Amino acid sequence: MVAVVLSLLWTGATAVQLLADPGAFTRWGLPVATTIHNLALSAVIGALVFAVVILPKDLKAHRPHSGSQKIDAAKRVTVPEHPAFARAMTLAMVAGGVWTLSAIAVLVLTYSSISGLALNGSSDYTNMLVFFITDLPVGQAWLIITIVAAVVTTLTFALRNISALAVPLVLAVLSFIPQALIGHSASSADHKGAVNSLFLHVTGASLWVGGIIVLVVISGVLGKITAQTLKRFSALALFAFVAVAGSGVINAAIRITSWHDLFYSTYGQLIVAKSAATVVLGVIGYMHREWIIPRLAGGRKETANSRRLLWQLIFVELLVMGIVSGIAVGLGRSAPPQSRELSVEALSPAQILTGYPLPPELVTSRWFSEWRMDWLWVAFAVLAGAAYLMGVIKLRKRGDKWSVLRSVSWFAGLLALVYITSGGPAVYGAVTFSAHMVEHMALMAVAPLFMAIGSPISLALQALAPRRDGSRGIREWILVLVHSKYSKVITHPLFAAANFSGSLFLFYYSPAFNFAMRYHVGHELMIVHFTITGYIFVQSMIGEDPLPTRAPYPLRLVLLLATMAFHAFFGVSLMMSTSLLSGEYFGNMGRPWGDSALVDQQTAGGIAWGLGEFPTLLIAMGVAYMWSKSDARETKRKDRAADRNKYAELGAYNDMFAQLAARDTAMANSGRVPHLPQRHRATAGATHGDSGLGVAEQERPAETGDAENRAAKNSTTENRYIRESETPAGTQGEAN
Repeated sequence: MVAVVLSLLWTGATAVQLLADPGAFTRWGLPVATTIHNLALSAVIGALVFAVVILPKDLKAHRPHSGSQKIDAAKRVTVPEHPAFARAMTLAMVAGGVWTLSAIAVLVLTYSSISGLALNGSSDYTNMLVFFITDLPVGQAWLIITIVAAVVTTLTFALRNISALAVPLVLAVLSFIPQALIGHSASSADHKGAVNSLFLHVTGASLWVGGIIVLVVISGVLGKITAQTLKRFSALALFAFVAVAGSGVINAAIRITSWHDLFYSTYGQLIVAKSAATVVLGVIGYMHREWIIPRLAGGRKETANSRRLLWQLIFVELLVMGIVSGIAVGLGRSAPPQSRELSVEALSPAQILTGYPLPPELVTSRWFSEWRMDWLWVAFAVLAGAAYLMGVIKLRKRGDKWSVLRSVSWFAGLLALVYITSGGPAVYGAVTFSAHMVEHMALMAVAPLFMAIGSPISLALQALAPRRDGSRGIREWILVLVHSKYSKVITHPLFAAANFSGSLFLFYYSPAFNFAMRYHVGHELMIVHFTITGYIFVQSMIGEDPLPTRAPYPLRLVLLLATMAFHAFFGVSLMMSTSLLSGEYFGNMGRPWGDSALVDQQTAGGIAWGLGEFPTLLIAMGVAYMWSKSDARETKRKDRAADRNKYAELGAYNDMFAQLAARDTAMANSGRVPHLPQRHRATAGATHGDSGLGVAEQERPAETGDAENRAAKNSTTENRYIRESETPAGTQGEAN
């Protein structure tokens, strides 16, 4: 609170407004309510993260000693919750209530600040407040946040299952999206970059601040799990520090464009102070990881000293985090030095529709020279690449091998994803349908193809050690998701193929296409959906990661052929179409270069056909190759099994024919008819003119038995020759 007050006084954000002043209560109450909101939300997220991925849920059940009374197996022994887990959930419930109330307060005070009207209970004020909530973007954003806060709080009261608690955790993190879409980010020159970097920034800060709050609350009941809890949170805090520092630099660079503004404006000076405090937090976190946590496993005296120093560091860290949070609220209430108003020259149709100036005419070289960084996917690529590399290094240190080709394929897929979302396809995909189709097809088929071959799930399962205390780490959550009913549905080959093909029609011939082109959130959701759809489809066809259901190879080829047919049909439908899809967007772009919007759409149809078929053909070739390898492995397996058991299966097969021949010979010598199929008996009866008697009763030469014995002997000799000829040299008569 001291940091909030000083920041507001330093920037003059709480000064009396000349045109429409909402009053001192709103000017000071809004930043205070915002601070409480941010801390409460961070506490909720931190508590849920600890409950879901860090702390064990239950205490270990105590086994009865020998000689004590036996426990009836039919009666379940209720295992009590771990005190740390119970306290974390209590924190989540209390903080959730505070979050909900503070969100309502921020909503009302934000309207008062924007309208310049002091709080009052008149009907006109109430009607305008309702209009603000339902029709204006800022009011709608805070209404969504309030609803999410209420839902998350209710779920924290109702749920205790770890899998179910993941739902309110995801909802709480998603509540940052409306916050990122309003405020300074909404009016920045690089709107998408500011929104994505701010989302990463507040997410990392909440994980970090919330985790420290939870540690303070549960410190008295951790007991023996103190060291492992701190070690797990230290890894999470390292990720949060990188996210906060990196996204903070990017977000500040978008709003401050010169060194003069950084050091000589009050806004820039607050950023410098916040950056310095963040570095101090990083140093404290490094001391936790490298100095304190290893000593907690030492002797009793050393452990006691380390615990005391640990909580001293945490106390200092919490104070510094409070300063950083207060400065952040002050920055949110202060205007950056960069002008937020667009110039008259910038108000082109392309900038009105996309938020960016129209790029230069598209030529081949500009596919690679034009960039507009999508920091959300850059961060994903960096995080996924670092995690993959750490897994490979861990396997190598352990003495296990990991395919170099898989690693190369994974990093190639990540680079392709960054290029597709930030390079030429993304820049020109916002203004032309044909470039958008290049972006879309590459998201579905190119990047997922390389990423699926990298087998990240298999690497994670091999590199991560299973937990023994009942908590769920990344490895346990991967197994839960792989074996879930939801995974069985979406990864089923039939559903994956239908989703891969049908999503094209559902997306482009519905309002979802226009939503994805006009709104940043819609565009990001489009990237998420089609990247995951393509990854699941490729994984079900040629991937080696574990899946609940694997289709046989003939069915995979059939599904690929059907997919190619759907892509061809979709491409032809666009090529033959005479009506413009999302015409109010592409038709009003005002491009002085390139084809008309309708011709460009028909070109996009040809791209969808050609660019969609080529990766599918590569996947089909991969399926055929894997099929041939599978047959070869099966043949080798049978050969090795035959070597081990001295061709017992073939010997049993030959013995069966020998026994049949011996039985027929015995039956022939005893005067009975050998067992023949019905059609053979009818033929024999018709030949000898007697439909009621068999061949043996009609006519049996004296040499018949000898001939059958010779036939059986020849059959046995021939089978023995086959068996010996298939035995590898040097292995006859020996066990493998």
